[in-house]
Amino acid sequence: MARALDRPGDDRERLLLRIGLPVGKYWICKRSPQHAYEAMECLGGNGVIEDFITARLYRDAPINAIWEGSGNVQALDVLRAFSKNPDVLEAWLAELDKGLGGNAALDDAVARLKSELADTEDAPYRARELADWLALTMQASLLVQAGNAAVADAFIASRLATRNDRNYGSLPRGLNIDAIIARGDPRQA
Repeated sequence: MARALDRPGDDRERLLLRIGLPVGKYWICKRSPQHAYEAMECLGGNGVIEDFITARLYRDAPINAIWEGSGNVQALDVLRAFSKNPDVLEAWLAELDKGLGGNAALDDAVARLKSELADTEDAPYRARELADWLALTMQASLLVQAGNAAVADAFIASRLATRNDRNYGSLPRGLNIDAIIARGDPRQA
C-alpha cells in the first residue's frame, strides 16, 4: 500500500489502494487492541504504569474503530470496492498471485479465498470473514515474496494452515524457530 501511495498516477496502484485501504483499516482496528495488550504483557509491570507508553496505547487502540468506522462498515466497504469496480479485485488477486508457488498452504488459502469471493450469495453476511482472509493472504503472500522462508512458513502455519486464531507466540511444531530468533537478534546483523 505504501508503494501504491507513492505512485498516485498508476492505475493499477490506485485499484490496489481502493481495496487495500479498507482491508488495512479493518485489520488494524481489529488487531491493535490485542497487539497493545500483548506488548503490555511482555513488558510486565512497566507495561501498565502511566509513565510508560503502552498503557496509553492500550487505551487508545479501540478508538481506531470509532474514527475509521466499525468493523462491519469497514468490511462492507471492502465488498463495495470490488462490487463497484471488478478491476479492484483483479488487481488485489494479481498481487496475491505473486506469492503463489512458495508455500502450499498459502496456495490452498488463496484458492479458497478466490472460491469464497466468487460466491456472492450472502456476501454482506460474510464480509468480515472475507476481509480477514483478504488481509491474511496478502500478508502471507508478501512474506513469501520477501524471501525469508522461516518467517513466511511460521506465519502461514499459524494463520492460514490451521486458521484457528492462535494467540501471539503460539506456533505449531516443526518450524525453524532458530532462524526466526536469529533474524531478530541485532548481533546477527
